[in-house]
Amino acid sequence: MKKVAFYTLGCKLNYSETSTISRMFEQKGYKKVDFTDTPDIFIINTCSVTENADKKCHKIVREARGISPEAYVAIIGCYAQLKPQEIAEIPGVDAVLGAAEKFRLVELLDGFVRKPQPEVYASEVEAAKSFNTSYSMQDRTRTFLKVQDGCDYSCSFCTIPLARGSSRSDSISNIVKTAREIAQTNVKEIVLTGVNTGDFGIQDGKRVERFADLIQALDRVEGIERFRISSIEPNLLTDEIIEFVASSNRFVPHFHIPLQSGSNKILKLMRRRYQRELYTSRVEKIKAVMPKCCIGVDVIVGFPGETHEDFLETYQFLNELDISYLHVFTYSERNNTLAATLPGAVFLKERAERSKMLHILSDKKRRKFYEEHIGNEFTVLFENDIENGLMHGFTENYIRVAAKYDPILINELKTVRLTSINNAGLMEVEEANQEVLHHSI
Repeated sequence: MKKVAFYTLGCKLNYSETSTISRMFEQKGYKKVDFTDTPDIFIINTCSVTENADKKCHKIVREARGISPEAYVAIIGCYAQLKPQEIAEIPGVDAVLGAAEKFRLVELLDGFVRKPQPEVYASEVEAAKSFNTSYSMQDRTRTFLKVQDGCDYSCSFCTIPLARGSSRSDSISNIVKTAREIAQTNVKEIVLTGVNTGDFGIQDGKRVERFADLIQALDRVEGIERFRISSIEPNLLTDEIIEFVASSNRFVPHFHIPLQSGSNKILKLMRRRYQRELYTSRVEKIKAVMPKCCIGVDVIVGFPGETHEDFLETYQFLNELDISYLHVFTYSERNNTLAATLPGAVFLKERAERSKMLHILSDKKRRKFYEEHIGNEFTVLFENDIENGLMHGFTENYIRVAAKYDPILINELKTVRLTSINNAGLMEVEEANQEVLHHSI
């Protein structure tokens, strides 16, 4: 029985696909092991959103070779689709598989016997037309369920359409069927994920279903306590979706909505499909019907042409917006993107300083959001995440809490009262009946 180990770089979508591919190996009789457990095969699922993601791939290959010098190393994922020949030249790589081939790797690389030259299976991205149902099973608490793949948008900074192909989706009936299967595994929360999740419903190039109808169908699935939407574009986040989540018993009050810039000038250069005024209206609508809702924001700093004044406009916009936290990305030039050809490149030092400012703002926003909810009761799903005698979990509106470890509470939903914020920035809690769940840190 050959041993196989997996390493995933990048997004939740990648994690869902790695988990699905690992189950394919197990069904064929392979034994899944940890990365350091001298595997016979390494499967590395890559990202290529930033230059650092590419560098990480190189580093992981070196680490794999150090652990098992004779092991078979295969690279899949976005980086593999974008630059297959470049990856094939990395010392120690045995195979590279593109977007259309990665789910067939057990078949294509049958036996995983090392050859004198790396094997490259990477069709043009247009060949990636099928949808492969995927979901993660890394732990028993939550799973990431892929409902959509690819993207038809043409944002000037993004390589994802080149790496994953055009937008395509699973069907509502199949997603509901998969959700019911997941419910049999004792998972309590499903996170819906995709490249452009709100664009759900495209099959064979035509829109045949809607995201709003998908979440209504999933809301009726028994056995799953929570559904969470991982990320959704502001122009696709309709009043209908917001109002349904507000009234739902299973979809939690948490939205992650990419913004990228608070400057309309920069949004236009990015070729985003909205202006800041639409983003403001989405936040205001959410807060009107769900005052305790958590709202996360993606933002990019240092985009070509972003002057100091443009950045301050973004900073002020975010500072005044009723949001809960930021995911800050420093712009990185990517080959074959329009942005890489634009004038007005921002010095790397300036990009780093802007990133630091927004990270500090994010910390302030998160703390303010937490403080607003001290004294309120919420339901926490406790995870198997133990550190210094404390376990962690998230409320429905994505407040991370810390409590004294109790094995009985793992993967259980518990009603708690939020009491204070500890030195690590986590919320301390007590049971609603006043029985203390935590010790002071």
